[in-house]
Amino acid sequence: MLVQNRAHRMQGHKGWSEAEWRAMDLRIRAAIARCTDAAACRERIVPFARKVLRTYSSNFYVVTRFLPPAKRADVEVLYANVRYPDEVVDTFPLRPDEKEARLARWRQQYEAALAAARPLETLPEEAPAFLAALSELIARHSVPPDYYRSFLTAMAMDIRPRRFATLDDLIESYVYGSAIVVGYLLAYAFGSDGGSAMPAALKSARALGIGLQFTNFARDAGEDLARGRIYVPESLLAQEGITEVHPADLGHRRALGRAAKRLAEAAQPYYAEALAGLDAFAPDARTAIRACAATFARLNERVLRSPQGIDVRQTLPPHEKWKPLPLSKYWRIPVAYLTEWRT
Repeated sequence: MLVQNRAHRMQGHKGWSEAEWRAMDLRIRAAIARCTDAAACRERIVPFARKVLRTYSSNFYVVTRFLPPAKRADVEVLYANVRYPDEVVDTFPLRPDEKEARLARWRQQYEAALAAARPLETLPEEAPAFLAALSELIARHSVPPDYYRSFLTAMAMDIRPRRFATLDDLIESYVYGSAIVVGYLLAYAFGSDGGSAMPAALKSARALGIGLQFTNFARDAGEDLARGRIYVPESLLAQEGITEVHPADLGHRRALGRAAKRLAEAAQPYYAEALAGLDAFAPDARTAIRACAATFARLNERVLRSPQGIDVRQTLPPHEKWKPLPLSKYWRIPVAYLTEWRT
């Protein structure tokens, strides 16, 4: 549902600078300076995380409005913690070695937050507030800490991109960290339909993460190529008669477009698997998960049908985007867009 990398692109927003992110952390610290209770601290941090989500992904923001408040807050905290490392890699005007240093520092700060006995109440200097909130969430839901470590490893791979030989190589080497573990984090936040259902929920989350990531790789192939990245596996490119992709070669671009559609085809069974396992999640989270899976499945179909190749990034019109949401709750969409964020 919340899938990095580029699963939720900014709608008309250039992104915050590194200085703006630091300023937000200072504002959060001021807001919880005299907070001695974890729940109260979390309540003060969440509006800032919500601001990150609403700023960078208005569509995903609306989907999360269909979650109960406590789970919605957890998703907002998770989003803030996956968005910042992605901004380091894709947006901040830094050299590759500087980006690697920023991510290495963020990883160290994550470990410091995990080591703190009461991260929200004490808010150690070496741990940004969002990471303190993440470590509290991980402890509260008994989430394996390695999930977020794997995410950071995947983000670091984008600084010096590599090629992927096959679909299995893509999944194991990159998608696991960029999407699957994020799905696992969300699964713990959403909760399962009884303790014994968590393995089934994680299986559904894994399938949805792969599907979402394949769809985004397929529709973003042109933009990624401009960044010097090719996520479409070499095995799919070989089926189109090429091994290398030269951006200025029209024939190569068309071949990449056809190979990208093969990747979209590979995504389809993962959406079916994800939807088939939906009942493993807690009932109050299913509407949001179903909406996300169904919406991206529609987007995937649009990528498959498009005759425009990699030069036009496919999107869904609003009437298709919101169709999976229950009609009885459509009133939440304008409310979500119109509600002002305040701290």
